[in-house]
Amino acid sequence: MKKLAVVVTTPPYSNLSVTALDYIETALKSGVELIGVFFYQYGVIHANQQAQIASDEFQCIDQWQALQETYKLPLHLCITAAEKRGLSDEEPNNIHPIFTVSGLGELVELVNKADRLVQF
Repeated sequence: MKKLAVVVTTPPYSNLSVTALDYIETALKSGVELIGVFFYQYGVIHANQQAQIASDEFQCIDQWQALQETYKLPLHLCITAAEKRGLSDEEPNNIHPIFTVSGLGELVELVNKADRLVQF
């Protein structure tokens, strides 16, 4: 079985984020082993509990939460990129609890373990 890792660098209001979610869900349903999703650059905004996405727009966080609960999907958040964008694990209710605060070392681990890496 092939192992897949995904890097998300687009914000939650981007169409590419919706594409990433669709790609991941399709891969999981077809039996691909997804070893982790790493949120980097503007992708860290997905973890911001204070972000306000208009109610008539796609709610990415709801979909990430559903995938994480259903598949126990590891969602890694680059803390350096997050801090540059005003997110901190030291602030209560700042980072959504489904995300694991990580560093670039975790991305290196994902790359080493994966047979394929896809970035959105």
